[in-house]
Amino acid sequence: EGGELGYVLVHAFGAAFDNPDLIVAAVVGDGEAETGPLAGSWKGTSFLNPVRDGAVLPILHLNGYKIGGPTVLGRSSDEDVRAVIEGNGYEVHFVEVDEPVQAHQELASTLDTCYDKIRAIQRQARTTGFAGRPRWPAIVLRTPKGWTGPKVVDGLPVEGTFRSHQVPLSEVRSNPEHLKMLEEWMRSYEPEKQFDARGAIVDELADLAPHGDRRMGANPHANGGKLTVDLDLPAFDQYAFEVGRPGTQRCENTRPLGKMLRDVFSSNSRQSNFRVFCPDETNSNRLGDMFDVENRCFVGTTIDIDDHISPDGRVMEVLSEHLCEGWLEGYNLSGRHGLYVTYEAFAMVSASMTVQHTKWLQEATELSWREPVPSLNVLLTSTCWRNDHNGFSHQGPGLIDVMLSKRGTVARIYLPPDANCLLSVADHCLRSRNYVNLIVIDKQPHLQYLDMQEAIEHCTRGASVWSWAGNDIGCEPDVVLAAAGDVPTKETLAAAKWLRERIPEMKVRVVNVVDLMTLFPPEHHPHGMNETQFVDLFTAGQPVVFAFHGYQRAMHEILHGRMNAERFHVRGFNEQGTTTTPFDMLVLNGMSRYHLAIEALKRVTRIRPQAPALIAELESLIQKAVAYSRDHLEDVPEITDWTWS
Repeated sequence: EGGELGYVLVHAFGAAFDNPDLIVAAVVGDGEAETGPLAGSWKGTSFLNPVRDGAVLPILHLNGYKIGGPTVLGRSSDEDVRAVIEGNGYEVHFVEVDEPVQAHQELASTLDTCYDKIRAIQRQARTTGFAGRPRWPAIVLRTPKGWTGPKVVDGLPVEGTFRSHQVPLSEVRSNPEHLKMLEEWMRSYEPEKQFDARGAIVDELADLAPHGDRRMGANPHANGGKLTVDLDLPAFDQYAFEVGRPGTQRCENTRPLGKMLRDVFSSNSRQSNFRVFCPDETNSNRLGDMFDVENRCFVGTTIDIDDHISPDGRVMEVLSEHLCEGWLEGYNLSGRHGLYVTYEAFAMVSASMTVQHTKWLQEATELSWREPVPSLNVLLTSTCWRNDHNGFSHQGPGLIDVMLSKRGTVARIYLPPDANCLLSVADHCLRSRNYVNLIVIDKQPHLQYLDMQEAIEHCTRGASVWSWAGNDIGCEPDVVLAAAGDVPTKETLAAAKWLRERIPEMKVRVVNVVDLMTLFPPEHHPHGMNETQFVDLFTAGQPVVFAFHGYQRAMHEILHGRMNAERFHVRGFNEQGTTTTPFDMLVLNGMSRYHLAIEALKRVTRIRPQAPALIAELESLIQKAVAYSRDHLEDVPEITDWTWS
């Protein structure tokens, strides 16, 4: 239906990866060619290995116009168009004729030529071995816009102009002249020669159509679930971080996942149906253990100092979020599995692509003939709370908001509090079908809380009470401290510990949420808790101080409609950021342990007499921490060295 353009070529390359016999013909309009993602997609030839991948045949269709004006490439000379496309590694074949019949013949001949060139490139590479990036063929087809349609309507030229876009005859119901022109236009195609008296296509033409899986709509590559082979996943618990006492040991949260992904590559090497897509951040995101068995894919020139670069690699690094996401979408839609990893803030570069993919999945689930495809798995690291030397531009949890607005049939959001929970969530997501799974967790060293069995149980429930962190056993709490996200979890636990030590008569419950969608009512999301389950966690009427990884207004959106929703007091990211220390980021956004404790003290009426002095003490601690970070350019030791013990 048109709409959001720019992805045809990147999807084509995604489908061609690890598909050695497939040729993907990608028709690119000259309007679409002006979009940023499409302009970047020509680089795909630098990642397409003729030994093990299929091929992409771009067909750039230049008809000269968009909706209301000319296109850049449509008005460019053949020489300039050739320079653009050849500069991206293609051999260009032009098709430009004046008569429709001649166009069919010339395009068919050019397609045959390009097919032969593609197969020759592949045959040589697969016989003698990889010998560098080949020069793949591409076609440039020039035709007038609205060709064979009405030439003039209401005295204005239409064929060959922007006026032929969409509906050139818009008043056929009310304007007899328009209706007559429409009939003449349709009769110009001689339907009496193409259909019999019953309206069926004549046998002579029907026999020309492909049969079986060769039909475009029946091609299994276009219904990738038919071709999907389950991943051979290693037991994720073997990568567990050994947790003794909760909250006393540190680990880079994503490091164990990198080891697991390394073995996913190894165990699926024969079926070649798994790739990781990441914009130049694999090592930064602590996933470098994958390079024990895999390389970064690149078929261009390499030099001796390159690190884990090979034309055979399946770690796809290109500094374009559009390409990373688009390649994975094409890879998923043709039946294979993968993971897109990027810095949290920069996921917004490709957020609209994520939205469009959820729309496609939503519609696909309504069609019984469409087989489920592997889920689009997105891992966001380098989060807004821990950017260290990076600043405000790197601080933005907006993809959570984007995903919250999508239908519950396809959207999933996970905020693992530690490494073991991440392993459990990742295993679940890699096994799933027809979802967009968003996983958000930081890559830096963080405290670890749950052993593997506890992590599995917690992730299965999606949210649970951490009884070891509270002091409300056997009674109703005065306040519930809730958290979703790794940094919010730490701050919530620190707030709970401070309150338990300074005012032990105040009963505190700690709730942790890993599956954000469990907070929705069940009528809005299939993971949503019913009211009884919700009350079991958060009580029916006690105040809840909720530390949330993302924008705090998003949490209020989730909780809307819950009983006494006004009792939830949310702290989260408020677009306050800079290059500063981790704790100062929390202070700037009002989500530090001290802010959470202050909020709890304000909400518990029965300890109101003690509250002012305690709040003053907490405010003094905030001032001390901020002053220390300004003087020393690092956080105060009682913050950086804090543990639960």
